[in-house]
Amino acid sequence: MDSTDKAILRLLQSDCTLSVSEIAERVSLTTTPCWKRIQRMEQKGIIEKRVTLVNPEALGLTMTVFVLVKTGSHDFEWLNGFANQTAEFEEVVEIYRMSGVYDYMLKVIVSDMKAFDDFYKKLVSQVSLVEVTSSFAMEQIKYTTALPVK
Repeated sequence: MDSTDKAILRLLQSDCTLSVSEIAERVSLTTTPCWKRIQRMEQKGIIEKRVTLVNPEALGLTMTVFVLVKTGSHDFEWLNGFANQTAEFEEVVEIYRMSGVYDYMLKVIVSDMKAFDDFYKKLVSQVSLVEVTSSFAMEQIKYTTALPVK
């Protein structure tokens, strides 16, 4: 990737609704070469998809919870089952396999404590876990979906 590709990525990460002609103008290209660069980055998997970001509070989703999980099993079968089960929960927006004390971390977004309690009860009834602990976000200091492009 050259500096023009990186400039295009920065623009698309900040606003994917920009027209190709607008992007081309901002990076000093004509429309066709700009479009070809975008297509190439999509074909290479650099650009995975274009989405709309929704304000959670506008939907009444005001509580973010980080759920840390320990498991008694580390085999492939358990991992697949856990990944499939937790991915089914609409409240779970991110899942990570971790190093350290806890094996997995889930980012859960819900409307309130009752909604989280309902989620928690479903989680522990459907997935075999050794330990679960939750931390509630009090304030979001920084949030971005834009990756550093250097």
